[in-house]
Amino acid sequence: MNQSKALAILKSGQNVFLTGSAGAGKTYVLNQYIKYLKDRKIKVATTASTGIAATHMNGQTIHSWSGMGIKSFMTPQEIRRLKEKKYLKDHIEDCDVLIIDEISMLHKNQLNLVNEILMSVREDYNAFGGMQVVFAGDFFQLPPISKNDEPSNQCFAFMSRAWLDANLKICYITEQHRQNDNIYNNILNEIRSKTLSKDSLNRLEASGLNTPKMKPTKLFTHNVDVDRINHEHLMELSSDEFEFVAITKGNPNLIEGLRKSVLAPAQLKLKIKAKVMFVRNNYDAGYMNGTLGTVIDFEEDEEGETFPIVKTFDGKRIAVEMETWSIENEKGQSIASLEQYPLRLAWAITVHKSQGMTLDAAEVDLSKTFEMGQGYVALSRLKSIDGLKLLGANEYAFEVDKLAFKADVRFQELSEEADVKYSIEDLEKEHLPFLKACDGLTDEEQIEKYARKKEAKRKKMNTYEQTHALINAGMTIEQIIDERDLSQGTVMTHFNKIKNTHPETNFEPYRPEEELITAVNAAYKILIKDPENLYGDNELKISALYDHFKGKYVYHELKLALVFLD
Repeated sequence: MNQSKALAILKSGQNVFLTGSAGAGKTYVLNQYIKYLKDRKIKVATTASTGIAATHMNGQTIHSWSGMGIKSFMTPQEIRRLKEKKYLKDHIEDCDVLIIDEISMLHKNQLNLVNEILMSVREDYNAFGGMQVVFAGDFFQLPPISKNDEPSNQCFAFMSRAWLDANLKICYITEQHRQNDNIYNNILNEIRSKTLSKDSLNRLEASGLNTPKMKPTKLFTHNVDVDRINHEHLMELSSDEFEFVAITKGNPNLIEGLRKSVLAPAQLKLKIKAKVMFVRNNYDAGYMNGTLGTVIDFEEDEEGETFPIVKTFDGKRIAVEMETWSIENEKGQSIASLEQYPLRLAWAITVHKSQGMTLDAAEVDLSKTFEMGQGYVALSRLKSIDGLKLLGANEYAFEVDKLAFKADVRFQELSEEADVKYSIEDLEKEHLPFLKACDGLTDEEQIEKYARKKEAKRKKMNTYEQTHALINAGMTIEQIIDERDLSQGTVMTHFNKIKNTHPETNFEPYRPEEELITAVNAAYKILIKDPENLYGDNELKISALYDHFKGKYVYHELKLALVFLD
């Protein structure tokens, strides 16, 4: 099935399992559908089985969204108590479409529990409380975490009662958008079909002699190897180290989940010549999740903020801008966010964290493979065998689960049946009734007006005068941040600009502790004497102040203190 047919089936409102090999474009189709729903004001919950997968889609884990947490079973009394949590009850009742990505890593008991919770909270005993459900994933990739070595038929989501009750239409995408090497694509398909030939095995083993054009990222199965290698390589560089601390906003518990899930570290340490990997898709900026590069410089923007310059594998020079990862509720409102440069050190990375990435080059060590699917996930990150350097593999490295294999064959058959049964024209007739059933926008003029309104809000200019008006209105710093949708550091930069352009402004309500003001005043008088600490207009560099205090204060604290200089 192609992507267009799968998207048309999704728009018809049917429950769907969206699958296909790595690189088939499952996430692309999901994002297209999510945009379609949001543009029409349909409430969609974007979730995933893991935090890493959830952050790729600005969603949250299904565990958090459903209220089940780490549990696999709940008593009827415990489920009833969930209904007493107003926020949980409201967002479940209001939801029209539930998406669960990386379904292969969700245990069947937990999928059953999600079903029970939704039926109870919505008081609708159709599967999943009557909302449309969309599962996406590939059961050849990493499996659920199981206890006591449970067999796969006791783990996989497709073995659950809830899966059967959902009456899912199978959309098995057969296009390939990652591998541009037919030989390598055939090898991956042989692993999936349990028909890995001697010739293909020889090619994989021979890749150990490859010398990729760029020094490859090392993929390991264990965190300890990754952390050690990245730290050692960074310490070997003699250039100055820059640290970028993530800016967070929103619900503290959800923020903690973001910290654990976002691949960009909360404290990102970089040096010139550091090997890095982009961990976000931004096609307009010239990178995708997995793009490799080297830090070649650091520059400062007009607000004095330092940012890295990265040269990618294909020679692009990218001035990296901060990205925002957020968790949104079903209305599309951010309830927690983390802002950071979309980079991580890339001398090494774990197989688990590589899931969803596309790599130009990788040095893969599968000698410690401990579960089926790890080898396939690692190998399928690459575009071509020319970028692969396989260091070793044990007996599990190229194995796939027998039940996953049997299920995959059946999924392909069911997808082919659906492809023949449904024409695009017939599916399009179902799109409008589904929109109306969800109380979504159906009039094209209304849809365009709503899109223009959202775009205008997104592109709202970050002017100092807007911040000045909010100061005069008596808003707190937190209220200004929320109203302007800016980081705390940017708002503090505005404060300093406003102090110069509007010296009569009353900043007293924002006055920090006197100890901080006194310390910054003293440091300022020392640092201002050294020209290297100044911009061209003789303004003190905030980085010089930060270095002076050796990280005791964060940037936004220092910027606020500067407003109160003697």
